[in-house]
Amino acid sequence: MTVYFYTKTNCPLCDKALLILEELQEELGFTIEERDIYQNDEWLEAYGVMIPVVQVNGEDLQYGIIDGNSLRKRLLTFYK
Repeated sequence: MTVYFYTKTNCPLCDKALLILEELQEELGFTIEERDIYQNDEWLEAYGVMIPVVQVNGEDLQYGIIDGNSLRKRLLTFYK
């Protein structure tokens, strides 16, 4: 499974969210694909005020302040 992580540079919330994602990645074994919103106009328009955003299969699971426990529960639903 691939988790898309919409982010930008110099974003403290993004840095914290990435650490949470990496911890969950070790446990659950998914791939993280980081997407800098400034590299794609569609991403910038869609996520400019929401980042960081965690997305799987086109579904935005969380954005802004990422909570590891609730994100873990959401990710586990994709493994059933």
